[in-house]
Amino acid sequence: MVKKTLIGLMAASAATVALTAPAHADQAVVWSLTQQVEPGGQIQAVVFAEWEVGCTPAGPVTSRGFTAPLKWTEGGEWGRHAGYTTAGRRPGKYTAAFPCTDGRKATGSFTITGTPPPGTTTHPKPTASTPATPKPTATATKPAKPAKPQVAVKPAGAPQTGDGTLG
Repeated sequence: MVKKTLIGLMAASAATVALTAPAHADQAVVWSLTQQVEPGGQIQAVVFAEWEVGCTPAGPVTSRGFTAPLKWTEGGEWGRHAGYTTAGRRPGKYTAAFPCTDGRKATGSFTITGTPPPGTTTHPKPTASTPATPKPTATATKPAKPAKPQVAVKPAGAPQTGDGTLG
């Protein structure tokens, strides 16, 4: 009877230990990411897995602001993981994230500097100096009338400049 009770207690405690999450599972992952970069510039990310606030990456860092996912290509002391990628061309603020082996998700943000391109229009709007092109119509158009002369009466003879005296 005692043996069965001990086996039952051991099984129950093992199940409890297996279901308990790590103490740091609800903590945010502390990692570094380049904060500001010019369009097309290099972005670096670093995380230390052996620090209590770090984690071991389970995949690459992804972001809409990257030209390709950032792969962890460097290692080092304290479980250091680091990698590089290239920033996109469109200025703005972006979010980057990667999964950890302990189930957490690390997130951070960075800014691609510069002036965003104007709206999404592909054709510039006409201005006073660039007249709009007329739209073709289905009906036949009349030929344009010739322009009227600027001066109604043309002068005749030599211009009147005076008698030649200065005064």
